[in-house]
Amino acid sequence: MECLWYYLLAALSWPRLVEGIFGPINQVPLTPLDGGRDQGPSRPNVVFILTDDQDLHMNSLEYMPYVQKHLINRGTLFKRHFCTTALCCPSRVSLWTGKAAHNTNVTNVVPPYGGYPKFVSQGLNDNYLPVWLQESGYNTYYTGKLFNAHSVDNYNSPHAAGWTSSDFLLDPFTYWYMNSTYQRNKDSPVSFEGRHSVDVLAEKALGLLDEAYEAGKPFFLGVAPVSPHANLWSPSFRDGKHSDLVDIEFTAPVPTEKHAKLFESVKVPRTANFNPDKPSGASWIRKLPKQSQENIDYNDQFYVQRLRTLQSVDEIVDSIFRRLEDLKILDNTYIIYTTDNGYHIGQHRMQPAKQCSFEEDINIPLIIRGPGVPEKITSDVVTTHTDLAPTLLEIAGAPLRDDFDGLAIPLTEESLAEASETRHEHVTVEHWGFASNEGQVFDWYPRLHMNNTYKALRVISQTYDLHYQVWCNNERELHDLKTDPGQMVNLLHADEEAPETIAGAPLSKMVARLDSLLFVLKSCKAESCINPWKALHPAGNVGSLRDALSPRFDAFYEDESRKIEFDRCEMGFILDAEGPQFKSEGMLNVFDPKWHEWT
Repeated sequence: MECLWYYLLAALSWPRLVEGIFGPINQVPLTPLDGGRDQGPSRPNVVFILTDDQDLHMNSLEYMPYVQKHLINRGTLFKRHFCTTALCCPSRVSLWTGKAAHNTNVTNVVPPYGGYPKFVSQGLNDNYLPVWLQESGYNTYYTGKLFNAHSVDNYNSPHAAGWTSSDFLLDPFTYWYMNSTYQRNKDSPVSFEGRHSVDVLAEKALGLLDEAYEAGKPFFLGVAPVSPHANLWSPSFRDGKHSDLVDIEFTAPVPTEKHAKLFESVKVPRTANFNPDKPSGASWIRKLPKQSQENIDYNDQFYVQRLRTLQSVDEIVDSIFRRLEDLKILDNTYIIYTTDNGYHIGQHRMQPAKQCSFEEDINIPLIIRGPGVPEKITSDVVTTHTDLAPTLLEIAGAPLRDDFDGLAIPLTEESLAEASETRHEHVTVEHWGFASNEGQVFDWYPRLHMNNTYKALRVISQTYDLHYQVWCNNERELHDLKTDPGQMVNLLHADEEAPETIAGAPLSKMVARLDSLLFVLKSCKAESCINPWKALHPAGNVGSLRDALSPRFDAFYEDESRKIEFDRCEMGFILDAEGPQFKSEGMLNVFDPKWHEWT
């Protein structure tokens, strides 16, 4: 049944509109199309650097001088870039497919709900970015971590499709810094025990870059170091066997010897939401006690180890730029730097991990440098990981796909200026299953919190900055980041004193709009993910939250529309647990029969 609903949804998806109220979906390619044939050296190359669990809000980029030199000072930093699922494998699948996790059905890091086997079973191995780039005439290369549960047991059943040449980091050795295993092309896996995983990756990345250059075709090169993810170890790993998550030992990441003494006095930034005196959020998070000084000291050391391991990544960045310069292809190459998801350490009293919808976990680094990309600027346009696949196809001059849930990111001064006025303002966030604890385990904070399924959204403009979430137990959260950037006050919790208005609108009026917007986004597909207000207002007279707050729609939103709710909590995306679904056809089942009269 789990697979059945996925294919039914795909078959019944909305037709994608040519023009949306936020501009054309299939934008003009940055390079000319030529029927997917090789167009010679004028077509740009792409180097895509993807770290693992790197934060933005704990200032990790400030400790990476080469990223500052080569990327931030010579490219555009997208400060409002978000992952749509704050967990490694679902986030990476969304990145490479341009689809939200509820449309890929890859919602966890391991089977049955996630991992490489789930990616394959959903038919995605033949339908993701490297395959499309090859069809457009590009050579494609990759080294490092591709997906979780991509292992020494299943790497060849089948091999990951779409790569001209590859050298993958494989489970169960992916997060064992001093005992990694890589697998090149169709060869058998090779152990690098005793060498640091990121040092091995650095050699492989430069080797693939040389290989790509020698081939004489436009290329895409993915470089995916494991840093700064936690170090994972289990006795069964020694024999190449997997282990249950509860039996795995999580420790701080392991830096190389030359970086092991850096930043000794550095601590996690003491922001307002760091180990706060009062609880925050909802569900299991609100029940957490304040951390002890011993716990804080451990977490500070964990943070320092993350910064140390990132130094190896920083050096990879420098070596890649130097090699691109030596090969005289830097000016015709886009370099993109991002991560799969963010990270928290101590915020909201939480142990080191990700998987929540707070800013620390979802608002992540994205820096792009390349031909025509403005230098040393910071953009505030809203972008997500589902936008990256269409962006990369546009860079390559390849046709965009009608089933993308994302929209290509503007990369020129003119398009960035236009997007700041016209681009959508929302982000869809979703998660299923457990929340992990990658730090110290206590009676009050186990390795796994099993109830961490939710749907959430961010809505950001010049006048409002909101976070709204519905948990699978139907608890709700609302945070106004204009007045509460640390998300310490859940305006919908009984213990908080809620204001009468938020962003100039009555609180109840705002909640009604946000709930309806999330109701569409929780099961959106393609056009309805990009233009959700169009789904609610087919006349096209609403394109933003500000428009939807018009008094003429009060009765519709507050009295007539169906509210989002879950039927139960599940570890993965199971349709009959997700509650009522917004549909392009049969909307009368979820909205008042006269809903069109209100819109």
